[in-house]
Amino acid sequence: MLQVTPQHRLLLAVEPIDFRVGIDGLKAVCQQHLMSDPFSGTIFAFANRARTSVKLLVYDASGFWLCQKRFSQGKLAWWPGGLSKSVTLRASEFQILLAQGDPTKAAIPQDWRPLKIGHAADDRWGDKLS
Repeated sequence: MLQVTPQHRLLLAVEPIDFRVGIDGLKAVCQQHLMSDPFSGTIFAFANRARTSVKLLVYDASGFWLCQKRFSQGKLAWWPGGLSKSVTLRASEFQILLAQGDPTKAAIPQDWRPLKIGHAADDRWGDKLS
């Protein structure tokens, strides 16, 4: 089972994709268009043109997960736009998005203590305990 936690980095591809594309095609999109490493553990999210479905691609150190959610009714209320090729979301914003909500209009409190993702193991615990 794939679980999205606050420790995950979530990257949404702004441009819609053809959902006939599988793992290898999405890996190529990550590398060539989003300029991101598909082996990084980042959860990559893609939407179809009609915004009625979302695909997730993530590597978990032993292989790739490819998940799809097709909405039984309606479509996404929000998906990023603009000149950027990708947008980063927090896990809480992503949960709202997958529930067909608009994370830009939700009253989500700021993270109490931002996570340090990708830092050396020595920095993992922050302040030293006494």
